[in-house]
Amino acid sequence: MSLIEIPHPADPVVTVRGLTKAYGGRTVVDHLDLDVHAGQVVGLIGANGAGKTTTVEILQGLRTADAGDIRVLGLDPVRDADTLRPQIGSQLQSSGLPDRLRVGEAVRLFAGPRATGGDRLLEQFGLAHLRHSAFAGMSGGERQRLFLVLALLNKPRLVILDELTQGLDPAARREVWSAVAQLRDTGTTVLLVTHELDETELLCEHVVAMREGRVLDQGTPAELVSRHARDVTVRFGLSPADITSAADTLQELNRLPGVSGVTRDRGDVVIRGTREVIAQVGAWLVAAGGPVPADLRVDIPDLEAALLTLLDADHADHVGRSGHTDQMGAAS
Repeated sequence: MSLIEIPHPADPVVTVRGLTKAYGGRTVVDHLDLDVHAGQVVGLIGANGAGKTTTVEILQGLRTADAGDIRVLGLDPVRDADTLRPQIGSQLQSSGLPDRLRVGEAVRLFAGPRATGGDRLLEQFGLAHLRHSAFAGMSGGERQRLFLVLALLNKPRLVILDELTQGLDPAARREVWSAVAQLRDTGTTVLLVTHELDETELLCEHVVAMREGRVLDQGTPAELVSRHARDVTVRFGLSPADITSAADTLQELNRLPGVSGVTRDRGDVVIRGTREVIAQVGAWLVAAGGPVPADLRVDIPDLEAALLTLLDADHADHVGRSGHTDQMGAAS
């Protein structure tokens, strides 16, 4: 039985229009629009300074926006803070507990009037055996799973997780990813702030890419990869017998459907193109009759590649607009 009632996916949980925030004359969130629907896991991605943490702090009423219309669960985070906060579970970058506080004590301390199922949550996230253990003795992954338990204690309708796996080793990260996947599978609405793009691809249904407080693009991870990532690359070395006919080989490969280019790189053949290229090159190798090259490698673009391309394009656009502005200013 799920610990959380699965909501209707059409229900709006977060609606933001024109959110703007500046500190000391520097704009850190710049007219941001954001929609989060019930049951979604939405990722805010971008480098440090993109405005992600400021955005989620404003959504929780921890900071006040300079401008914009912000509704979380239909409420104003500042005016309706007392009503809203019990409905939000959060783990922020600065989360911490006293070293001597035991796991069971932390659960009792954070439990509000709506809290039920603390023991079940500890069991669900693999912490029941640590009920009498002190916070100081817990591993990084165990601590982050405890923060998830505390965030869920009061049956929140929205869970906000900020850099949940920062500084964790690979094994601990996998533990925490598994815990967040459990939230997703129960229909919990999650807003995940991260610069770890592998966890974004694994956990999020919708991604918002930010830079310097602005939204560069948003969509599913697959949509962002499709729009912005570079070509698929297939690479393999030529056998000594094939080197003499390398020019003919390159011409044959270049005629395959989906291929945008074929080059030589230190004895390797490098084929670039759409994802169709993977199947086409595989079929060509089989038809050639020889063994499949032992060094065959396929590089498929991911969300990291898409974000880097998106950031490069935004930087070039910014430089272009700045140059145009300078020229106009000089002319006037």
